[in-house]
Amino acid sequence: MVSYQPHAMGAAVRNDNFIGMGLYTPTEAGRLLHVPSKKITRWLRGHSVKGKRYERLWRPQIVMEDDAIFLGFRDLMEMRAADAFMKAGVSAYMIRRAIEEARKYVDDERPLSTTKFRTDGRSIFLEIADENNDTKLLDLFRRQYAFKRILDASLKGVEFDGIAPSRWWPLSRQKGILIDPQRSFGQPIEAESGVPTATLAAAAHTEGINNASKLWRVSRQAMRRAVEYEDLLQAA
Repeated sequence: MVSYQPHAMGAAVRNDNFIGMGLYTPTEAGRLLHVPSKKITRWLRGHSVKGKRYERLWRPQIVMEDDAIFLGFRDLMEMRAADAFMKAGVSAYMIRRAIEEARKYVDDERPLSTTKFRTDGRSIFLEIADENNDTKLLDLFRRQYAFKRILDASLKGVEFDGIAPSRWWPLSRQKGILIDPQRSFGQPIEAESGVPTATLAAAAHTEGINNASKLWRVSRQAMRRAVEYEDLLQAA
């Protein structure tokens, strides 16, 4: 069974069929984000190392009673931003602190992936780095261009509804692959046809692109886009 958090911007709203939320296992999320699924589980469940407990970065949108981890679309976008900061050398501890501080003025449970954090997040990192005497982090975020580069990369291809992410073009709009929590439970779709890329690619591998395009009544170009995207995911 599934339980849901109280309603807040960016938090889960009770919805028994997950429509509009997106639904991803850590493996699926890792495949889309190119982040190891074990890391995703660790960041969202918390973990212990040598007797020391490291709490999760935030509470997932979807909470299973058997403690299984699932992500919603907003979790996916927040994870993408968190991973970008970690790759730049920011510790999970500092990211957790940044999330906690950002929630005080960004009305969203997942602030890293919002437009408000894009404009104000640098000052948050500077403040918590100064409190912890973290010279490396202070040096990184004193340089405005460094913060902008990290965050812009993490939000590339994202469309927003107000301050919150609403859709994601994982390659680019021109490549025609879309991730939209309102469609196909947030699985990647070929934008022209609206069919999941995994479905089209499987049909193309079985029937060939020409026959599959006729069976699914989509263009050969759409089939090729789906195949190329799925091949990229498999290769990552």
